Amino acid sequence: MSIPIIRNQHTWLSYLLLAFYGYVLNSLGSLTPFLMEDLNLSYTVSSLHFTAFAAGILLVGLVGHLLIVPLGGRRSLWFGAFGISLGALMLLAGRTPVITISAAFLMGVIGSLILAVVPSVLSLQYGEQRAVALSEANVVASLASIFAPLMVGWFAAFTGTWRSVLALAVAFPVLLWLLLRKNVTKDFAPEIKSANPGRRSSLPWIYWDFWSMLLLAVAVEFCMVFWSANYMETGFGLEKTAAAQWVSLFLLGMILGRLAGSRLVGRFSAQRLVFASLLLASAGFLLYWLARSPLLGVAGLFLTGLGVANLYPMLLSLAIGSAGEAADQASARATLASGFAILSLPLLLGRLADGMGIQTAYGLVGVLLVVLLTVLSVTVGKMRTG
Repeated sequence: MSIPIIRNQHTWLSYLLLAFYGYVLNSLGSLTPFLMEDLNLSYTVSSLHFTAFAAGILLVGLVGHLLIVPLGGRRSLWFGAFGISLGALMLLAGRTPVITISAAFLMGVIGSLILAVVPSVLSLQYGEQRAVALSEANVVASLASIFAPLMVGWFAAFTGTWRSVLALAVAFPVLLWLLLRKNVTKDFAPEIKSANPGRRSSLPWIYWDFWSMLLLAVAVEFCMVFWSANYMETGFGLEKTAAAQWVSLFLLGMILGRLAGSRLVGRFSAQRLVFASLLLASAGFLLYWLARSPLLGVAGLFLTGLGVANLYPMLLSLAIGSAGEAADQASARATLASGFAILSLPLLLGRLADGMGIQTAYGLVGVLLVVLLTVLSVTVGKMRTG
């Protein structure tokens, strides 16, 4: 019988700030059509907002430990939260792409301290119960992510400006600080001692196979998150506010998929779940991409989210599991895979959309899914033959 975890103020601080990070990250995609219209941006320039955010993730993955170790977990989390708040204020006030792209980079490079710190502090705090705490944290973050596109649509419809939604990102860290500051006065115990994996033995070839699949899976997820609002506006003739809100179906599919995956992983191998998830994601994407009616399109969007949901957690588990004693090094390298995927693939899709239209360019997602399925099949074959 499992022992229930005891949640304290540090736990809720970690949960809520990871949710805040997910909310802001998933807001960027839904804000894109409004930014394009207000600032008269091309698809390529518009995609630089996500690229700048991803560059911040990469930078944190490479050198974030230089800041996290001296600051400690609690201060790093608050620093990340207020960094997002400052970036959101810049994005709210920005009237040129230089300002808005810089704001996205600021949110990525400082805000991603949250992404780096939360798994570490929860693992240190809960030890053998870390899986429960991390699972709860991701469920809370996923729920917040669902509301991001909905809030963009609602604020744009009822306040007359999409910029109002950014006021929430500006205010949230301040409100949370006022709420928790008296109860969270000491740092996490035990504290982070080193976020630098240091010099280790080289990771096995099987790890790099899973690493490449992880990169492709994250690329698929964020191409969908970042460009779906534009695609539905152009392909299905939806208004910007409605298109932004329908992106929540993709995120809802991801939440339901992860809830189902957490129960199925005890009955089936992670490899089988990844294979089944890929087939479902591919079928959903084909329906979404080839549909000419909004009803079929949003159904395909939901199925794609349902399939994509378990690709990242299952592939991450397989990658770290293949690394043996170098699990911390494997985890650090996995962060770089995520950052590189978010940095490059949404930008490439935007570049293609400028040249051939977003409907044709969206075929890139299908190509990524096919390559992912191919690499998985080859890797499993190599594992079986020794």
